[in-house]
Amino acid sequence: MTTAAPSLFPVPEARAGTGRRTVDRPRWELPSLAGLLIATAALLLWDLGSSGYANSFYSAAVQAGSESWKAFFFGSSDAGNSITVDKPPAALWPMMLSVRLFGLGAWQILVPQALMGIATTGVLYAAVRRQFGPGAALLSGAAFALTPVAALMFRFNNPDALLTLLLTATVYCVLRALDGARTQWLVWAGVAVGFAFLTKTLQAFVILPPLALLYAVCAPTRLRKRLGQLLLAGLAMVVAGGWWVAVVELWPASSRPYIGSSQNNSFLELTLGYNGLGRINGNETGSVGGGGRAGGGGGGWGETGIDRLFSGNIGGQIAWLLPAALVLLVAGLVVTWRARRVTDSLDGMARAAFLAWGGSLLITAVVFSYMQGIFHEYYTVALAPFVAALIGMGFAVLWEERGGTAAAITLSGTLALTAVWSFVLLGRATGYLPWLRWAVLAGGLLAAAALPFAARAGRRMLQATAALGVAAALGGPFAYCLTTVSTAHTGSIVTAGPAVAGGRGGPGGMMGGPGGPGEMLQGGPGGARQDGGGRPGAGQQGGTPPRGVAPQGQGGQGGMPQGQGGTGGAGAGRGAERFGGGQGGPGGLLNGARVSAEARTALTTDADEYTWAAAAIGSQNAASYQLASGAPVMPIGGFNGSDPSPTLEQFQEYVRDGKIHWFIGQSTTTGGAEGGMPGGGGRGGPGGGPGAGSSTDIEAWVKTTFKATTVGGATFYDLTASAT
Repeated sequence: MTTAAPSLFPVPEARAGTGRRTVDRPRWELPSLAGLLIATAALLLWDLGSSGYANSFYSAAVQAGSESWKAFFFGSSDAGNSITVDKPPAALWPMMLSVRLFGLGAWQILVPQALMGIATTGVLYAAVRRQFGPGAALLSGAAFALTPVAALMFRFNNPDALLTLLLTATVYCVLRALDGARTQWLVWAGVAVGFAFLTKTLQAFVILPPLALLYAVCAPTRLRKRLGQLLLAGLAMVVAGGWWVAVVELWPASSRPYIGSSQNNSFLELTLGYNGLGRINGNETGSVGGGGRAGGGGGGWGETGIDRLFSGNIGGQIAWLLPAALVLLVAGLVVTWRARRVTDSLDGMARAAFLAWGGSLLITAVVFSYMQGIFHEYYTVALAPFVAALIGMGFAVLWEERGGTAAAITLSGTLALTAVWSFVLLGRATGYLPWLRWAVLAGGLLAAAALPFAARAGRRMLQATAALGVAAALGGPFAYCLTTVSTAHTGSIVTAGPAVAGGRGGPGGMMGGPGGPGEMLQGGPGGARQDGGGRPGAGQQGGTPPRGVAPQGQGGQGGMPQGQGGTGGAGAGRGAERFGGGQGGPGGLLNGARVSAEARTALTTDADEYTWAAAAIGSQNAASYQLASGAPVMPIGGFNGSDPSPTLEQFQEYVRDGKIHWFIGQSTTTGGAEGGMPGGGGRGGPGGGPGAGSSTDIEAWVKTTFKATTVGGATFYDLTASAT
């Protein structure tokens, strides 16, 4: 690294006697960092309440945990503590605390997720800046914030937001540990992985092999100490992630909720099966696909292979800068490869950073590309910080070396590749801003062609050319982000950006829905969202509150906030409505029901006299009624009705003891898994798995024992009335 860089990329200098880098803060750094964080906050908080309860499956658990500390600890779906969600509860805890403090509502649930996105941007900035300076850090932060799937998931209430923050923190801590072989930072990395396990179980461990190997080989201390430090970090990880598991496994099963999505009421079974190896080989007993989906190139979850992340709708979520990141990873390693093995030199730490971020990217990408079990597009948010870090670091390294022919050609080639790839991705959404794809292509190719010669025209010309290249590279994902934040997202499967033909979220795909090219940028199919039809939730029975205002001032008491259980319209839920319920009826496997005013009244009447105001098959159905009424609703069979919880005998005992008031039946006319969900059970369950018989038996017993009545379009059975 010999060529002096312009002020945009001030190069860190070595401290005397160490390999650690330091860099004076240029005048523009703090204002630029503040601008990055403010812009990220604006992007993530814009119209945040439009998605309402987003994924009502997790929102119901948040509501339950805000009322019951037992539900808080276990992550129960209801305050009656009948069953947990399908993940550990760490991702729910910040949202639960927010709702406890500020009441139930869309903003109270989703603001913690947005704050995690801002924090991830900040951690990524700090990690890149230490070795590559503020210019590279700003570029990495901007690339991350403008990743479409990140703009989606940090405005949604799935566990992936906290997982991404913790994975970013893990890499940061490992790099801090490598810089001087400092034990405390490696221990903090173990703590971050432990809490990531409590967020999304085994996915937290995917990046461990490259990071552990990197430290074992490159830390600047003797081998025995390196191995001892890794053992201490492993112990910290076990303690941080294992304390909750130990309590749950030792707690008597009879006095805790059933472990959702397990078949034997065991968290370890859930971790190793449904949420573990089953995701890799496709044998996921109790999943929406019913298990046994190994082989066949991914079954109903799409074709597996090295091109998976670039194909269909997935490419528009994460792959805009992925080819460039891979090129820059190789380039960065080539430039720093002659450094000593240990990290007590400038180039040694730079190479370690490339190996850390690059190794995390490659191993996660390979797992996502070949896993045959459940795979959703939004999982790729875990790749976003790795891609963004490599973009900033690689650009900074090649910018320093731009005086050399190889570096200049690589920079130009990477810009050209990114422009062409953006042109391809933008073309997948039919009719989506056709002018933009041509502008991106022209700007990127022009910058690529001019970059090798721009230095001769002066520093300003060089910087203008670089700025044009960056703008062209980020133009496509920026447009996708604007479309994402201007569209409400509800249900269990969501995607960023406009609808893409042939992919999930696009016409004819699994989650095909309206929305089109996006409302913020242009009208598109469906036009802009408007009250009374464009927003999910508008026009439902019982009415909806003004934007951002909780129903009756109680955040869900007596109604649902904007976006929950909607009617379609422009971009309503990005495809969630295909699985949604009809007026007043139950919802589908992946989306909640629409709850009428009559149904809310029935559920809230004398609700305090019962442990559960009602029971319904499938978590999404139960969640909708629970969020609308504020009263606990038992989700029979868990997420898709396939868990053996409760058994028929247990349910009959609850009824005899007067613990359940209503049973909410399923509608034979409501859209379910047919036509979209691979192997689903239809209408919210029961799905595949040994426990599917429990929900079927319970429903059959209720229908033959109690009299049905119609309440606001839904079928209710009064379980406290005399048997028919």
